[in-house]
Amino acid sequence: MRLRLRFLLPIFLIFLTLDANSIYDQGKALYKQKGCSGCHGTRLEGMHLYPYLANRAKGFLIYKLKRFRSRQADNQQQEMMIPFAMNLSDKEIDALTSYINQYVDEKSTQQYDDSFYQEGDGGS
Repeated sequence: MRLRLRFLLPIFLIFLTLDANSIYDQGKALYKQKGCSGCHGTRLEGMHLYPYLANRAKGFLIYKLKRFRSRQADNQQQEMMIPFAMNLSDKEIDALTSYINQYVDEKSTQQYDDSFYQEGDGGS
C-alpha cells in the first residue's frame, strides 16, 4: 500500500502543478476568444472609455464578472459587459481573472528597421 502511495503522490503533485501553470494560458486564450481585447486592448490597457484590466485585484474582478453574469451592473456603460459574462462558468471566470491579475506584457521581438540609405541632398 505504501509503495502505491509513494508512486501516486508524485504523479498527483505533477498534475497539480501542470494545471496551476496552465490557468494563465487558459485565461489568455479565453481573453482572445471572448473578444475582450476589442474594448480593453490587447495589452489590457483599456481603450477609449473602457477601463484598463492589467494586474487588477483578482477578487474584485471575480466579483464584477459574477455580477455581470447575474445581469447586474452599476451603470449603463457596464451593462455592455452582461452579454459577454452571461455564459461564463466559474472555471472560466477563474482562468480569466488569473490571466488579468498576473498579466505580464510580452515584449514584441519585431522592431522598426531604421537603417536606410539616403541619396542626394533631400531636395525635390
